[in-house]
Amino acid sequence: MAKKLTIGMAVYDDFDGVYFSIQAMRMFHPEILDEVEFLIIDNNPDGPHAKAIKKLANHCKDTRYIPFKDYKSTAIRNEIFSNANTPYVLSMDCHVLFEAGSLKKLINYYDANSETRNLIQGPLLYDNLTSVHSHFKPVWSEQMFGIWDVDERAKDPNGAPFEIPMQGLGVFSCLKDAWAGFNPLFRGFGGEEGYIHGKYRKRGDKVLCLPFLRWVHRFDRPNGVRYPLDLNDRIRNYLIGHLELGLSPRKVIDHFSMWRSQEDLNAIYIGAVKDLEESRVINV
Repeated sequence: MAKKLTIGMAVYDDFDGVYFSIQAMRMFHPEILDEVEFLIIDNNPDGPHAKAIKKLANHCKDTRYIPFKDYKSTAIRNEIFSNANTPYVLSMDCHVLFEAGSLKKLINYYDANSETRNLIQGPLLYDNLTSVHSHFKPVWSEQMFGIWDVDERAKDPNGAPFEIPMQGLGVFSCLKDAWAGFNPLFRGFGGEEGYIHGKYRKRGDKVLCLPFLRWVHRFDRPNGVRYPLDLNDRIRNYLIGHLELGLSPRKVIDHFSMWRSQEDLNAIYIGAVKDLEESRVINV
C-alpha cells in the first residue's frame, strides 16, 4: 500500500517524549501503519539524547531520523514538510498522544478531500481526557499571542469541521504541496502561532478544526526544559512574522515593553527589518 501520510516531529533532547509518542502510535493505531511514515528531525544531534533517539528510529519500521544543526528553532518543522515522501503531512510535538482512531479518520478525511489546501488542526484534550481546547483566542497574554479557548462544536468528536482563528501548534496538518511555511529567519522558540494561520488566510485558504483529531500534550517538565529559551528570539520572531504579513509591529512592541526597554525593543525591530531586507524573504 502506498504511503499517504508523513507523521513528523522535531525534537531537542527529549528521548522520552519521542519514545512514548512513536510507540503509542505503533501500538494503538495499527490500522494506519501501512499508510504512514514517521520522521524525526533532531535539532540537537550532538546532544545527550541523540544516540538513543537515533537507535529508536532504527528499530521502528518506516521511521527516518534526520539531524539538523544549522540553527536552533522550533521553525525547523519546515524540515518535516520538505523531507516528507507522502502527499499529506502531520506535524506533532514530540510529546503528544492521539485519541484512538483519530489518525485513521484524518487519512479518511484526506481521501475525501484530496485537493484541500487548508491548514488542519484538532482539539487539545485536557489531562482529564474529557475537556477540550478547540483554538486560541487571538489576544496577547504573558509573552504569547493567543490564549486557549473552546468552541462548543469541538466537544462532539463526530461533529463537522469548522473554521478557527488559530490554534496551538502541537499538532497541525496539510497537503505537503500546500504548506505555507515558517519564515526561514525564525530562531529559537515562539512566534509561529497566529503567524502561520495568517499566511493561510492571506492566500485565500482556511484554518479548520476537525473535532475528531484529538490530542493530549505533555506540558509539565519536572526535569526542566533543555531547549534554549531566549525572549529576544521570541520578540524578533513575532516582529518578523508581523512584517511579513504586512501587520503593524506596534502591538508586539507594546506587549513586550513589560519585559524589555524601549531601547532594546527598537534595536530588535531594526535588526529584524535588516535581516528581512538582506535575506530578500520579503520587501519591507
